[in-house]
Amino acid sequence: MKKIDLHIHTIKTVSDAAFEFSLDEFKRYVVEARLDAVAVTNHDVFRLEQFRNIEAALPAVVFPGIEINVEKGHLLVFADPADVENFAVKATVIEKRIGESGNLSVDEFKQIFEDLNRYLLIPHYEKSPPLSAEALEQLEPHLTVGEVDSAKKFIRCWKDAKKLTPVLFSDSRMRVGMSPLPSRQTYIDCGDITLNSLKLCLREKSKVSLSERDGNMLWQALPDGQQLSTGLNVLVGARSSGKTHTLDALYSSNENVKYIRQFQLVQHGDGEDEKQFRGTLEKRSSTFSDQYLSGLKTVLERMIDVDLLAGLRSVDKYVSTLLKSAQDIDREDAFSSAALFRETDFAVTNTITLEALVRSVEQVIENLDFKTIIEKHVQPSALKALILELIEIYRKTTLENTKRNYVNALVREVKNGLAIHTSATPVQEVDLYQVSMDQKRVERFNDLVGHLKTEKVIRHDPVQGFRCEVQRKPFAGAMELRRACGKNTSFGEPFKRYGNPYEYLCELLKDEQIPRADLYKLFVKIEYRILNRDGFEVSGGERSEFRLLQEIQEAQNYDLLLIDEPESSFDNVFLKSDVNQVLKHIAEHLPVVVVTHNSTVGASVGADYLLFTSKERQPSGVAYRVYAGYPSSRELKCVDGTTIQNYKVLLDSLEAGEDAYEGRKATYEAIKGL
Repeated sequence: MKKIDLHIHTIKTVSDAAFEFSLDEFKRYVVEARLDAVAVTNHDVFRLEQFRNIEAALPAVVFPGIEINVEKGHLLVFADPADVENFAVKATVIEKRIGESGNLSVDEFKQIFEDLNRYLLIPHYEKSPPLSAEALEQLEPHLTVGEVDSAKKFIRCWKDAKKLTPVLFSDSRMRVGMSPLPSRQTYIDCGDITLNSLKLCLREKSKVSLSERDGNMLWQALPDGQQLSTGLNVLVGARSSGKTHTLDALYSSNENVKYIRQFQLVQHGDGEDEKQFRGTLEKRSSTFSDQYLSGLKTVLERMIDVDLLAGLRSVDKYVSTLLKSAQDIDREDAFSSAALFRETDFAVTNTITLEALVRSVEQVIENLDFKTIIEKHVQPSALKALILELIEIYRKTTLENTKRNYVNALVREVKNGLAIHTSATPVQEVDLYQVSMDQKRVERFNDLVGHLKTEKVIRHDPVQGFRCEVQRKPFAGAMELRRACGKNTSFGEPFKRYGNPYEYLCELLKDEQIPRADLYKLFVKIEYRILNRDGFEVSGGERSEFRLLQEIQEAQNYDLLLIDEPESSFDNVFLKSDVNQVLKHIAEHLPVVVVTHNSTVGASVGADYLLFTSKERQPSGVAYRVYAGYPSSRELKCVDGTTIQNYKVLLDSLEAGEDAYEGRKATYEAIKGL
């Protein structure tokens, strides 16, 4: 990363408070702040002699510039140091015009500077006095960056895709006794610092940051000393020049690497490709089902123990024995007259709700994520007192239940002994409350499952032009149930009861091959679909596109991502509109290396670092060389010190050479003019 401050004043003008310029202080600022580039930008004036003195004295690149009052807003204009004399002439015209009117129109500014492509323009953007919206619109083709006046505004503009690339500069006066030194500078991911390299870097927000820590760094990726950027690296070269060889070396030399090889995701036949794609979707569907149906799973764990038929049989037995006991009243004897003969069990308290309540309060007490909010509304001492009281109630209830169960067991033993010796009919016991509650549970269970079986889209997420849609619906037949279960068993009979959830559950429980833990998957179908931009299920080619996007996005769990020639499998429109965006996003989190010979990826993706491979014959055999540098660098350098021209490398690798590029360019221009 290079550190720059392109807004520095060295001359007092009518827009400034009085100050005495100090070249020594300017030099101290550059050295102590470790600046790689600065610019002289005085209000509406430029002094050539002073600029040359400054340029000769500073250990940094110095750009000639001027801060112009354009339609009551400020615009910074920078020139190439090699063109400083011509720039000084134009600045003289600016000074005269401003002296006459105090302000320039956009048209006057354009008239003076003529070819604006020769300059770097940076308007006051979110900084006073800002360039007006009308002026920004008129200069829009030449603006990619805007100056802000705070770190907060920098971050806000950086995150907003509609805003210009932000820069933060000191806007300071290099005066005698300057203290403290300015602290507002900008870091750029750049190689050689030239006007053109600045213009190229400032087009990409990913190459601009407020600290070296937040930007990309170079790190050694291969044993021979070859470095990569921590951002997005593009690897180019002719066929059989060592691109794949280099990727393989990166893969073997580093740990936790995701490698998407050439043609890995392209279709290999409709049947096999669709089968593989469906398998992936089924895995996603299963994962989502586990989360979405977790509540149903809990309900089923309780419903498994509900035996409605057994309850009804016990009621019938109770009624029949009660009637028979009444009819056999004359058979009473000493045994049947005993008080314990007709004694009923003591009721045992259900502690499920109390246990759940204790666990809930415990979770509130131990929660760290929302501790501040919890303690804002409830005192910790009150929560502790509550859980202690609940635990004490639970202890007493459990002890009471233990006593009652013990007494009930003794009573049943005595009753059984009395029943043996008497001819009277004992009344069969029944828990009518439990039977009634079981009936209510079955009704609620049927209602719950009936609601879940209502067809509905329960989730949809956009993914780079695709839409991942999750839909719930009832199963259509026994075969679908069999696929969902994954067991080689028949669902013919259970499916006949599918319309009645409880009866269906009872049928499923009869089949020992069906794991009880998986029963929840067999009540409602969760279907995971991928739709294209038009809302239809994806075609074969679109499946491959989606899989590539997913493979790239899922690489966030890795430390390095390698992709070998994605253009071999996908068209340019998809690459530019979708893949490039995902690559830029993932490169914010881990280093990415993309091999390409396609200008749509190589030139449009906005690489942070460029590598070029070359196969060369030597007396000892074939050797592969890797040249590397920033996209804005004039030369790419090999680890052995040899260099090549970056411009020629890119044209030869991505455009089939300069002649071919110029020919295609002329053809497109001719077609455009038709």
